[in-house]
Amino acid sequence: MYDVVILGGGPGGYVAAIRLSQLGKKVAVVEKEELGGTCTNKGCIPTKAMLTSAHLYRDIREKAKKFGIKVEGVSFELSSIMKHMQKSVTMSRKGIEFLMKKNKIDVFKDEGVLKGNETVLLKKSGEEIKGRHLILAQGSVPVIFPPFDGVPGIWTSDDVFKMDKLPESILIIGGGVIGIEFATFFSTFDVDVTIVELAEHILPFEDIDVAEEIKKELKKKKVKVIEGEKVEEVIKGEKGYVVKLKDKEFEVEKVLLAVGRRPNITEDVINLGINVDKGIVTDNHMRTNIENIYAIGDIRGQIMLAHVAMYEGIVAAHNIAGEKKEMDYSAVPSIIFSNPEIASVGIKEGDVNKESINVWKFPVSANGRARTMEEKVGFAKVIEDKKTGKVLGVTIVSPSATDMIMEGVLAVRYKMTAHQVAEAIHPHPTLTETLLGAFEGKWSIHI
Repeated sequence: MYDVVILGGGPGGYVAAIRLSQLGKKVAVVEKEELGGTCTNKGCIPTKAMLTSAHLYRDIREKAKKFGIKVEGVSFELSSIMKHMQKSVTMSRKGIEFLMKKNKIDVFKDEGVLKGNETVLLKKSGEEIKGRHLILAQGSVPVIFPPFDGVPGIWTSDDVFKMDKLPESILIIGGGVIGIEFATFFSTFDVDVTIVELAEHILPFEDIDVAEEIKKELKKKKVKVIEGEKVEEVIKGEKGYVVKLKDKEFEVEKVLLAVGRRPNITEDVINLGINVDKGIVTDNHMRTNIENIYAIGDIRGQIMLAHVAMYEGIVAAHNIAGEKKEMDYSAVPSIIFSNPEIASVGIKEGDVNKESINVWKFPVSANGRARTMEEKVGFAKVIEDKKTGKVLGVTIVSPSATDMIMEGVLAVRYKMTAHQVAEAIHPHPTLTETLLGAFEGKWSIHI
């Protein structure tokens, strides 16, 4: 018998396995596809590899001449971009496989089915394995719903990574994180892109000023952004698709459904009596209503981010090992690899009563390092409690925003004041001084 059997080898599952091994536990991981889960194989890693190619292509075309670099006849080769993407995936996956071996974790490439609170049936081999504790980490799957589920050939994010040629035109249904990242990729390579977002603005979980900044940049790339409208019907034709909205109709070669993901809840989970409400319900120790069964990551249907799943895996591992450790979701960073990048943590400006907060913004255009990079678009925004001065939220729209956000994460997590952060000497000239300008608030020097 194992101390712990983990169903799912994605970010939550493999991190939990490694930490449990470090804590002296005998661990098995059951993964029906490849280690690394959606993030490594069909999400974070392949998307960012493709976007790295896109960002470089954009810089060469739009900025090289400004830097005194002459580039003639610049072009791209999709097959090589996809090869780079696949190499990134393979290297990440092999790294996880190495860590499994290093930590003496048994990996079963099979589909695990719950046969009790300690027993997992391996569907392919017919073997049963037992664990004193189980961790459910089976992740999520792309959402496909009517009227799109009956239309042949509609892409989800999974299908983009299999393409062997770029479409001439594409409709992206959904203007959230997935939709915006793919719109950035396709438009950079001159694909005719249309985004339709049901909410009032794209990036509906970000503030309106963030959405407007990104929308302006997308429109510079000739992306058509349609907000507050619904795709009523998609009809497959000989050469593509006819798309019908309430008051308009147009044709595209491809349709990408990018409206999010749903927890991968299987029948065996329901049959065992595990509480499910959209996703599997847990406490902050990651324990389900069945004492020895834990759940982590996307299968919970809460914050579907790889870095959240990883930390939930660590919390579950320590609780299984007899320690008391709770999740703290107060400072979870959200990142989007658009151009410019977006990163945020804590509350948004639209979440709270404006009278109780101060909002400080500093533009990228006033940053010295950004000027050397020919970058002018974006800003850093700090939300502080008016009475205490504590940092409640930080949003960055900027090159390297996804790296810079950790300063905001620490400020929110440890309840620092904006003044405390501003007192730390920031290196010059760097993009982090954009954040410094926002943390300085009314005392900002450079605006």
